[in-house]
Amino acid sequence: MKQLKYLKILNFAKTTLEDYNNWGETEVYKASQELPNNKAILEEQQKTFTVKPLNAKEQLDILRQQVKDCKGCPLCKTRLNAVFGEGFENADLMFVGEGPGYDEDHKGEPFIGKAGQLLTKIIEAMGQTRDTVYIANIVKCHPMIDPSSPEKRENDRPPTPSEMQVCKRYLDMQIDIIKPKIIVTLGASSTKCLLNSEESISRIRGAVQKYNGFKLVPTYHPAALLRNPGLKKFVWEDMKKVIHFLSTGEI
Repeated sequence: MKQLKYLKILNFAKTTLEDYNNWGETEVYKASQELPNNKAILEEQQKTFTVKPLNAKEQLDILRQQVKDCKGCPLCKTRLNAVFGEGFENADLMFVGEGPGYDEDHKGEPFIGKAGQLLTKIIEAMGQTRDTVYIANIVKCHPMIDPSSPEKRENDRPPTPSEMQVCKRYLDMQIDIIKPKIIVTLGASSTKCLLNSEESISRIRGAVQKYNGFKLVPTYHPAALLRNPGLKKFVWEDMKKVIHFLSTGEI
């Protein structure tokens, strides 16, 4: 085997091992002793190296690309942009909505429309910013009433159970990477999906739950508050529980 080709193979192997760190693996590779008669290559191949685990930001960047390339359900055919999520990769507080809408689909960012602006105000009232929390959705592509009209407003719909089940694996990986102290689900869809519950959001909101070992508090979606401002007081009651937990560790 030519030396250049041999080196390319070794470099590919090293890169592959580094990619494994997205799953938290640490691989050790030892080169074969059957090498070409070249002292420099022999010495290089006899080295043993340990791949450094990727940090949370690097893991999220890799996962973001996987979401961008995802073809797991029909929503990928009509999206303008996959909306992965944004915020601090080691956030203590994580918000989970149902899916991106018109504005989010066009810009590729979560919660930036009117409901998102209200969520930002809620986050700031909690003493946080969008840079200190993490915001994501169950599904990463825009569910539309009429998929043939992505430029049409008022074209949003809740994701179907099957769409959420296909996409939830990405959210699960986000949660596992970020490891928030507490998750707030926004609205009925995300709450029912994560808790596998059919209880109405009005009954279950504010009740501390668990999801995959993480504490979870359901509350109303900001869009519901825009339609019915009287719900704001209930959301603030729920957020005060979250604030208390983050400051004391008790809930």
